[in-house]
Amino acid sequence: MGFYARHILPSLLHAAMRQEVLLPFRTRVVGAAEGRVLEIGIGSGLNLPLYGAGVTEVVGVDPSSALLSRASAAAGQCRAPVTLVEGSAEALALEDRSVDTVVSTWSLCTIPDAGQALAEVRRVLRPGGVVLFVEHGRAPEPGLARWQDRLDPIWTRIAGGCHLNRAMDILLRNAGFHLDALSTTRVPGPRTHTFLFEGQARPG
Repeated sequence: MGFYARHILPSLLHAAMRQEVLLPFRTRVVGAAEGRVLEIGIGSGLNLPLYGAGVTEVVGVDPSSALLSRASAAAGQCRAPVTLVEGSAEALALEDRSVDTVVSTWSLCTIPDAGQALAEVRRVLRPGGVVLFVEHGRAPEPGLARWQDRLDPIWTRIAGGCHLNRAMDILLRNAGFHLDALSTTRVPGPRTHTFLFEGQARPG
């Protein structure tokens, strides 16, 4: 891991993800969590103050030690106990059927093998458990999607592995999840980067 990834990228990601326009999405998604929660790609812990009284524990996983250091500082703002784990969602150090809710906010775009991560999510979810998510991804317009495909190799290199062109609804369905709710919208910014998927999914 080079200097950019260790020292510059974490600050850039923290600044980008704390934009005010994203807060209503975070509030809705995180506010619906209950019980023991696994948050994949917890990053700098921006969601931690938003968890409600129905949450009994938050386990946050992220591969970046720099971002987890920021999350540790934010853990005191969470109502529930917080455990932070440095690692990948592709290999979760959690027991089978041990969490009630999985939260993913702008994380599935970056995980190298998102399908494997979702297989791990299925493994650790208890019966009746739910995945709550908001993600950016593939636009529905064919021309715009082609631009996302063209830009993706460059963007991935400069943005810590983030992909522009993942169709999040298809990704979840292909991993064996049923979408209980799904809405799409756009937020201000480059159209290649700002098409959002928000919803809830359960193992099919």
